[in-house]
Amino acid sequence: MEIQVPDEPVVALYGQDATLPCSFSPEANFSLEDLSLIWQLTDTKRLVHSFSGGRDQLTDQGGGFANRTALFYDQLSQGNVSLLLRRVEIADEGSFTCFIRVRDYNSAAVTLQVAGETWPCGVSHLFLGVVILHGGFLFLPAPYSKPTLNLEPNKDLKPGDPAVVTCQSSYGYPEASVLWQDSHGANITENVTTSQVANEEGLFDVYSVLHVLVEPSSTYSCLVRNPVLQEETHASVTITGQHLAFPAAALWVTVGLAICIVVLLAVLAYICQKKIRQSCEEEENAGRAYPAQQQLLEWEHFTLHDFTLLVASVNDRCCLRASIQ
Repeated sequence: MEIQVPDEPVVALYGQDATLPCSFSPEANFSLEDLSLIWQLTDTKRLVHSFSGGRDQLTDQGGGFANRTALFYDQLSQGNVSLLLRRVEIADEGSFTCFIRVRDYNSAAVTLQVAGETWPCGVSHLFLGVVILHGGFLFLPAPYSKPTLNLEPNKDLKPGDPAVVTCQSSYGYPEASVLWQDSHGANITENVTTSQVANEEGLFDVYSVLHVLVEPSSTYSCLVRNPVLQEETHASVTITGQHLAFPAAALWVTVGLAICIVVLLAVLAYICQKKIRQSCEEEENAGRAYPAQQQLLEWEHFTLHDFTLLVASVNDRCCLRASIQ
């Protein structure tokens, strides 16, 4: 009889339900009455769950597993003898053996790893250390805390100045992979120095240092990943105006240019206003002069006409007087 179990450990979150897979290929005339199934702890042989004669046999079930175990009863006839373990506890960490007997007999072991985002009060982190398993060691993966980022120096920076960004994350297991990214999401981990040290509880503290040249409005992100839990936590820092400072000379130059620009704009505004006012006055004066000029032309024409008549009259008289004489 061949039994199928996963090669990789089953990772379960503390307080959640977990399934320990185990299955076999039953023969065509298979009957549940012929099935004997035992789940037990590999190292202590303590009974976790038992099924035989077509029903559960839990009289000798080990303490701590009462009302926490079950089978997938509707799938037993297809050879699925997986164990459902409810409300996973830290003490459940370890190896479980699945024993199956129909006509033949065989067994296989499944490893359970327990991880928790929040551990219950009163539980020592020593549970997060190694667990003896088949003469070897088995670790309990633990999520890393959200990274804390610091920028040094954090003020009076100028574009192009060197700066250091540090990333710290704690209480994780196993060692984490650390990734740094810039504002565009590009990997800049090659400029990084990372150290990971196990504390007295066996958990790792991560300390990563990134060296950069300051650029305005640039963002740097630190990503800490637990390779077992496949969980990632990250934090970012952005270099804003409050971190930057202008040198004294540059500040005075900027102020001087601003004053010159303001004065120049004021002069241009005054000249434009004066030109506009002058143009308006000329147009107004031209409008007033036009009727007077027209009247003068008419008077001159009238005077000239009268003068012509007068001259003609005088000439006539002269001619008349000359003829009389």
